[in-house]
Amino acid sequence: MKIIQVALATSALVLAGCSTAPIPAPSAAAPEMKGTGSIVRLDPAFDAIAPKDAIIEKIGSGFGFTEGPLWRPEGKLWFSDVTGNLVRSITPDGKVEVLIEKAGGETNAPAGSFIGPNGMVADKDGFVLLCEHTNRRIARVDKDLKQTVFLDKFEGKKFNSPNDLVYKSDGSLYFTDPPYGLLKQDEDPAKQLKFNGVFRYAKGKLTAVIKDLTRPNGIAFSPDEKVLYISNSDEKKKIWMRYDVKADGSVSNGKVFADVTGEAEAGLPDGMKVDSLGNVYGSGPGGVWVFSPDGKHIATIKPGETPANVGWGDDGKSLYITATTSVYRIKLAVAGEKALY
Repeated sequence: MKIIQVALATSALVLAGCSTAPIPAPSAAAPEMKGTGSIVRLDPAFDAIAPKDAIIEKIGSGFGFTEGPLWRPEGKLWFSDVTGNLVRSITPDGKVEVLIEKAGGETNAPAGSFIGPNGMVADKDGFVLLCEHTNRRIARVDKDLKQTVFLDKFEGKKFNSPNDLVYKSDGSLYFTDPPYGLLKQDEDPAKQLKFNGVFRYAKGKLTAVIKDLTRPNGIAFSPDEKVLYISNSDEKKKIWMRYDVKADGSVSNGKVFADVTGEAEAGLPDGMKVDSLGNVYGSGPGGVWVFSPDGKHIATIKPGETPANVGWGDDGKSLYITATTSVYRIKLAVAGEKALY
């Protein structure tokens, strides 16, 4: 991600395990809150989303590979450092704290490998579910920051490396499971599942709802929960998919929502979020791609580093962006989808 193609995606660098680049320490001082990067406005509809004077702020930098932004009730953003194997928090004014060390598991993998934690979501009890690459599981993080196993197997076989996850309002959990945490990915002898899937966990039952994507990664629901979006972080097939969600929680009628395979800028479809109007914000080549609900590309938010994920914070109208070595924010005029828990 940060060597061949700056932050291709949460885990899109095939040779990630071969990196020996040192992980930089985070900046000690809080950064100045001033604009950086650029906003490419492609449709007038975006002006109602982002005011003309909206700026992209860099609020923290000097990390390894940032991912998994999650706003917490105490007024801080939690985020993962996938290569640093840490979970950190950052305040809106840039104060950083390490919360969990070796958050993806114990490993002797080469420096720069994608061994650490990834996506996060809050559960109904206010705890956090955390995707862990080395441990190849979803862990539950309690209020004392202790991690316990939540899910780690499908039909008796270890997951590849859970990547991102989202709750539906009925309490069911959906998550993606690409092979990015495995040093040799699909060819790794430790890989037990024959597919890279999207799973649903509800009432104690785990089912694979999608099995035919090569690199399922980011995941989000439309506001009415009738559509499930999945990003596919495959260099040869850079797409966002949309699926109809049935009453029983299964999905069908998969269609390409957007295709950026021809884009040359660094980055692949990765983490995503949806706002309260149904607009989709997807990390992708060169920035965060903003789509209308019907799939029209209306803007690109370009922080200056290739983004891996996005998340809502502050009053619900701030979009936080985890991009390679930094965390960014842009304040919008539209609220994000309301957190369930």
